[in-house]
Amino acid sequence: MTTVQSMPRRRAAGRALPAVVHPTADYQKIAGTRFGVTTFRPGQRELIEAVLAGHDALGVLPTGGGKSLCYELPALLLRGATVVVSPLIALMEDQCAHLTRARVDAARLDSTRTCREEHVLEAEIRHGEHPLIYVTPERLSTPECRAMLRARGVSLLVVDEAHCIAQWGHHFRPAFLRIAEAAEALGRPPILALTATARSDTSREITEQLGLRNPTIVRRSIARPNLSFEVVRTVNDDAKRDVIRSILARRQPGIIYSATIAKAEELHAGLLAEGHAVGRYHGQLKQRDRVDQQRRFMSGETPVIVATKAFGLGVDHPNVRFVVHHEVPDSLESYYQEAGRAGRDGAPARATLLFRLEDKRTQSFFLGGRYPKRAEVSRLLSTLALIPQGVDLVDLARETKTPERRTEVAIADLQRDGVVHRHDCGRVQLRSPKFDRAEAQRLSESYDARTVTDHARLETMMHYGTGTGCRDATLRAYFDEPTKEVCGRCDACTVRTRA
Repeated sequence: MTTVQSMPRRRAAGRALPAVVHPTADYQKIAGTRFGVTTFRPGQRELIEAVLAGHDALGVLPTGGGKSLCYELPALLLRGATVVVSPLIALMEDQCAHLTRARVDAARLDSTRTCREEHVLEAEIRHGEHPLIYVTPERLSTPECRAMLRARGVSLLVVDEAHCIAQWGHHFRPAFLRIAEAAEALGRPPILALTATARSDTSREITEQLGLRNPTIVRRSIARPNLSFEVVRTVNDDAKRDVIRSILARRQPGIIYSATIAKAEELHAGLLAEGHAVGRYHGQLKQRDRVDQQRRFMSGETPVIVATKAFGLGVDHPNVRFVVHHEVPDSLESYYQEAGRAGRDGAPARATLLFRLEDKRTQSFFLGGRYPKRAEVSRLLSTLALIPQGVDLVDLARETKTPERRTEVAIADLQRDGVVHRHDCGRVQLRSPKFDRAEAQRLSESYDARTVTDHARLETMMHYGTGTGCRDATLRAYFDEPTKEVCGRCDACTVRTRA
């Protein structure tokens, strides 16, 4: 099922439509010659035509649904660059390798390059090379990057894995909240947002945070007929380890997710000691080690990887036969994103949740520290009121004794609401010299509401683990696709069939 929603079109003041180099080109023929695509998958054509016509668009296409082609193909036809905002360096490396095989010139701006390599690449971009440019949201937030891209000329801004705006932007990746600001700095090119999972409320937040203008919205069903879901209820870690051993005995490639770095390290060490060929991946590994671990997994040298949620986003490994969650994730959104990395090739695959009620405590602990506290918001605004000339964000965080990431989140939200101005040099300044207590109250209440929503999502995740209904039908209902059909493949359906 594919749903396409096209909003009424009004030309935005001051916004030029992207110049198409070959307006009469047969883009389907180019898709075949450059990418080997002979038939478009559902939703691809609508998104490609929308961005070529200069419209904003939001695509919700399932894992393996061909999201990347929706900007890779237009990039070959647009006069300016296509800039892709990607959340992970590993994801950018994977996508650039794919494009190299398709003979598409792509560049990535990230921290793994030497200073010399960076200078050469920036010069090439300024002189019009590289039709596709990958960048992290943090790099896109810098004045230097924006100036370089503005000099190059941007015809399309793509936000890959756009659900990260809602899931990560308000706590540990606040740079996602500044993408709309960056788009304006680049001359406001059309914006294409892409994700595999987004409920209607998440779609609305993506649209609002990016400032999408009358977007074309393409939504495909999340149903994955080749992917079977199961919940295994366990009483302790020993029971979980037994299930993992039985899965590893099949000698198939897969991913084992853990909620914490400590548990991932423990699992990895234990499985290695038992003679299993497993790698590990989490945010505390050095960058070169993460790159090496991903390379080994992708090549099949290490068929199984134990990881935190830092691994796997958008990584195109088609032959993953299983995904195991050692603990419950924080929401069904996170669970489906991660479970969906199994079976990208369309062959049968399985997603297993090792469920234990006590594991809820871990996610509850993480949820408790996500957003700026009420007292922190008040301190930030009152301090800014005392410094009318403005202050550097890092100094503001230090002065108010507020964690830097939470300071960044609060300032990004205040900037969006027109309360503060953030200069290119990083200085933050109130637009009005007065400390607005009502604004502090409003922002604090919005964070309180987010906390309530996050805990409700965790409860829904727990209900999934304790439920007895069809897993696939439960997931589809959660993602606004209610159905009376049952999959016949999950653990719940199998039990009913045997009975």
